Amino acid sequence: MKMKLAAALCVVSAAFCGAIAEENPFAAEVAAFGKIVDIWPEGKMPGGATDKAEILDPGQPYGDVNYQQVSHPTLTIRRAPGEGVHPAMVVCPGGGYFLLAWRHEGMEIAEWANKNGFDAFILKYRVPNDGSIALMDAQRAVSWIRAHAAELKVDPAKIAQIGFSAGANLTARTANNFKSRKYEPIDEVDGFSSRPDATILVYPGGLLKGGFRAKPTPDLALCEDTFVTKDTPPAYITQTEDDFCQVENSLAYYLACRKCGVEAAMLLGPKGGHGYGSRRTGRDNDAWPELAAVWLRRTLGVK
Repeated sequence: MKMKLAAALCVVSAAFCGAIAEENPFAAEVAAFGKIVDIWPEGKMPGGATDKAEILDPGQPYGDVNYQQVSHPTLTIRRAPGEGVHPAMVVCPGGGYFLLAWRHEGMEIAEWANKNGFDAFILKYRVPNDGSIALMDAQRAVSWIRAHAAELKVDPAKIAQIGFSAGANLTARTANNFKSRKYEPIDEVDGFSSRPDATILVYPGGLLKGGFRAKPTPDLALCEDTFVTKDTPPAYITQTEDDFCQVENSLAYYLACRKCGVEAAMLLGPKGGHGYGSRRTGRDNDAWPELAAVWLRRTLGVK
């Protein structure tokens, strides 16, 4: 498997860099940020994908660098400083399952993970879709990292997953569907667990029963595919009350964890909005990166 990984790194990185468009000032930066690997064997990717050309948008009309029309899912690997075996963090940018907010919910989060000693793996999952195909990509990504842990020098028992908005939705669903892989196993990678060892949900959406546009029920019921059990991994959840993705998403998930005896921490505040990533805004969301890092390191036993 070591030779396969090395070959994948070389082929995918070279192909990606070779495809950089000169008119896009961000393409070179994105390509050079980390090593890019395929998560699916050629010709064996399950589910569908858009047939439109992928777009790396420099920020308009969505305000930051983002990917659109993704049909080729990958992981961008950025290793933390220092030798030896590191914990890992899968990073899931948000974007409503129609784009991926790549800089402030992807690259900047990978840098934050690196500063806290975690090797970062930014997941470029397929969009647009209803989330079902993205879940295949997320399950495969966690299993892929575990399968290649020795070559990657990561601890297979310390794989965290963080997500933002729709990426937080994807993270919660990955955390609660590891007993039911959403595709037929295709190779030895799928023999490794897709359960993250801890999760961080930042301004999650679509967790409430009925999906993204649903109003909270009196009992704060969760979606059917976010069925929290005693085996759900520990969760750190943060959101603000003025978020258009209702704060009840966080409350519902936290209460479900509490009911099932799952370790969960929650940071809520009145003001902060949505889509800030780890950036400081002078509002109530500023504290989450530092507090989440302390929680995560303690929860996974990272010194």
